Amino acid sequence: MEDQFQDGKEEVIQAWYMDDSEEDQRLPHHREPKEFVPLDKLSELGILSWRLNADDWETDENLKKIREARGYSYVDICDVCPEKLPNYEAKIKNFFEEHLHTDEEIRYCLEGSGYFDVRDQNDQWIRTAVKKGGMIVLPAGMYHRFTLDTDNYIKAMRLFVGEPVWTPYNRPHDHLPARKEYVERIINRGGNQAVEAR
Repeated sequence: MEDQFQDGKEEVIQAWYMDDSEEDQRLPHHREPKEFVPLDKLSELGILSWRLNADDWETDENLKKIREARGYSYVDICDVCPEKLPNYEAKIKNFFEEHLHTDEEIRYCLEGSGYFDVRDQNDQWIRTAVKKGGMIVLPAGMYHRFTLDTDNYIKAMRLFVGEPVWTPYNRPHDHLPARKEYVERIINRGGNQAVEAR
């Protein structure tokens, strides 16, 4: 399943190493010179991604295949923008706190765009920009954070195996079994290990 639905993925998912600036989190934060990260590098970190047809998400057979193959039984849609999210500025700051989950974080961008920041094996930040049509899966135990870009809008599908548990564990939470397993499977082995849904 990881090798399917890859055509044109670079048009909806891009990644680069971030600078250390404290400026607005919604800016791109490219290093100078820019240092793009191949999407294969994200795969080495256990991240899965696909390009799907966001205009046809309600009847998309490819989305259905991914959901069935990975056991994503729960789905909801959320709009993140100042007009639709109460306490918008506070929530955006909260999403940007570095954290992990004990289950995968699965997001499918139906409209708009946003940034998922993840750590590489050397603890450097990689900013992953996801646009309409991009679907991304962050493995359980991976430290990450999310923010919108300067357009301040994303409509995203959230998927989950079973009943959703949205609990974030802000860093440090290295003692959690999900973190230990991620470090053992991905960081200590140098990547190249597909992370199975549980």
